[in-house]
Amino acid sequence: MNKILIPVDFSKHSQYACVLAAKIAKKSNSEVHLLHMVELPRGIVDMGAGSNFSIPESMLYIRKVRDKLIDLKNQYFNTFDDIQHAIRFQNPYEGIRDYAKKISADLIVMGSKGQTALEEILIGSNTEKTVRSLDIPTLVTKKEDANFKFEKLVFASTFENDEAKALEGFLEFAKNFESELYFLKINTPQKFESTSSSRKKVADFIAKYDIDNYAIRVYNDNTVEEGILNFSEEENVDMIALATHGRSGLSRFFNGSVSLNLSKNVLKPVLTFRV
Repeated sequence: MNKILIPVDFSKHSQYACVLAAKIAKKSNSEVHLLHMVELPRGIVDMGAGSNFSIPESMLYIRKVRDKLIDLKNQYFNTFDDIQHAIRFQNPYEGIRDYAKKISADLIVMGSKGQTALEEILIGSNTEKTVRSLDIPTLVTKKEDANFKFEKLVFASTFENDEAKALEGFLEFAKNFESELYFLKINTPQKFESTSSSRKKVADFIAKYDIDNYAIRVYNDNTVEEGILNFSEEENVDMIALATHGRSGLSRFFNGSVSLNLSKNVLKPVLTFRV
């Protein structure tokens, strides 16, 4: 993991993302990029007759945005040697997509609720749009935790062959930390199979990988979402990882609302991998 991208809107939630990303960057020795998308008022964009904004005013506006980015760098990344920042004049989704591709980002870290249009990426229809469209792992956090540790990480999956890419991404992420790994399969009344069958399925799926310090868990619940949440609370895991499909959001084993509901309801960071 070489480059971490943090989209920020200067809300407290994007500050939470900075706290978490700083911890990851230190462990992985990654380069950090802060990105802010400016959605300019019409008067700044249109400098024609009748505009209420002058060029000096617009320049002052941009300068203030830049100063805020520098303040974030100094507050959360003052011990880092190389922190990049950028300002893009795009809507949030397009700005993140284009800049992530430009720098070849390996991980995107975002707050789960913003105070501007960035909020729409994580709450509303753009949640799955972002995850489905970007072939880049995306880590969503909802709270600030200065004492956050990567001691217990859970990978929840159907453990079908097409999710091997997500597992490999999870293992690549986890190798930066000395974590206990949980491989979790949720059984529901609608998609039920015996515990022994589920355990064998998971064991066969991960057998070709060299993995230390892990446990296989099969958990029964009413829904996949409830199973992930309840298991994570019971085991006090630090982070939840999920596979997503570009075609239909989350894996076919999950219903279409699981990703969105997890981002709203769970206080654990949620890491998604597109497959």
